[in-house]
Amino acid sequence: MTLSLVLLVGMAALYTCGVYLLLERSLTRMLLGILLVGNATNILLFFMSGSFGLAPIYDPDVAPEDYSDPIPQAFILTAIVITFGVTAFMLALIYRSWRLAQADTVSDDEEDIAMRTADLSQDDEEFDEDDSGDTEFGEYAEAAVSTARINMGGGPKPGSGKDSFAEASLKATEPSNRHEELEEFRAGEQDAEAEQGSQPDGAREVGLDSGADDHAEPHDDAGKGDRS
Repeated sequence: MTLSLVLLVGMAALYTCGVYLLLERSLTRMLLGILLVGNATNILLFFMSGSFGLAPIYDPDVAPEDYSDPIPQAFILTAIVITFGVTAFMLALIYRSWRLAQADTVSDDEEDIAMRTADLSQDDEEFDEDDSGDTEFGEYAEAAVSTARINMGGGPKPGSGKDSFAEASLKATEPSNRHEELEEFRAGEQDAEAEQGSQPDGAREVGLDSGADDHAEPHDDAGKGDRS
């Protein structure tokens, strides 16, 4: 197949004008640019089809080289559908822009202009790097990690005994003085439990009985005084 010089020049002109219109700020010109680029693409795919031949419908009496290539034709149909969809979308944008602002021109964003004109060399603002800000949980995530490290080290599990997840979170998030107070409180509880565990069962029962008698005697005396 010999390429047609007229079609080749027309395709190049369509691509050039289409790209130029796409760079404009007017949505209408952008729409025209999309249409020109779509038609230029169809011509390019037409050049790829090769020599002209018969329709690609199977006939046992026709040689395969006599058929035309159906793949470029399918590509042309696909390009037409894509161009039609983008055109409909651009028409909706133009209509919406005209209803809201009575114009189809894309305006500049004030924030983009401020960033483009800002002098970054004079910006000496410093930001503190906070590792806890990497997640949405923040300090609570660090507390959970600290608790997991305690469990891996052989410590009590969260929620078992006196140690709970709330205490582990408090250790990881509160200041050092709060941490010391919590440690002293836990040490006092452990000492009290150790003293109770070191006493024999009989001594603890006698202590409970004597305590009950001590509490009962004042009531008896008070009753006798009333009767007298």
